[in-house]
Amino acid sequence: MTYCLGLILDRGLVMMSDTRTNAGVDNISTFRKMFTWEDPGERVLVLMTAGNLATTQAVVSILDERTKAHNERDPSILAVPSMFQAARLVADTLKEVISNHAEEGQRADSTFNATMILGGQVKGGPPRLFLIYPEGNFIEAGEDTPFFQIGETKYGKPILVRAYDSGMSFETAVKVMLVSFDSTVKANLSVGLPFDLQTYEADSLTLGKRIRIGADDPYFQTISTGWGEELKAALDSLPDFTF
Repeated sequence: MTYCLGLILDRGLVMMSDTRTNAGVDNISTFRKMFTWEDPGERVLVLMTAGNLATTQAVVSILDERTKAHNERDPSILAVPSMFQAARLVADTLKEVISNHAEEGQRADSTFNATMILGGQVKGGPPRLFLIYPEGNFIEAGEDTPFFQIGETKYGKPILVRAYDSGMSFETAVKVMLVSFDSTVKANLSVGLPFDLQTYEADSLTLGKRIRIGADDPYFQTISTGWGEELKAALDSLPDFTF
């Protein structure tokens, strides 16, 4: 399993992914799940992946190869005219890979399924964020749904629902995201550090800060310990139940 989270803010995009991949408790590995493409001044794209590792790696490899050989038959993510078309390209590539590997054809519940979050901006359009499904369809983040999660989503969602604010700074957004990730790590062994963090400033058309946050990161330790203590203090402050 995995956990990836993308937020769209007034200021731009903030995206974070874990790096744990497991095929059972005795076969745990670390793999990057965040990938970027950049043509400075023209476009920035960030892709996060969850699901079958062979599927996600194949999709990323195909997208990479197509950036090196532009042609109409195999369009490149660095050549499509909009973020919508970039999402469509990723979705079609994902569907194609799953279809080629699944024994009984492309199915969402296939062993080879995967889900992806694509965020970024193409010159001439606004920053956009998409959730791409294994069936090859996708939805876009908006006012009512300003963030997307993939993988092990349920444990980290409560803080997002309560704390998200489109006007918050990148710094506040990262704090909220780390609480979300810490809650998920504590509840599910299939999600783990280090975390990859990527920011993107709207209309900059260049990648922002990229940071890897390890288990020994002082700020993460402060967030993890402090959040636990504050939750316990809040619980203790509530009145006890009476029979």
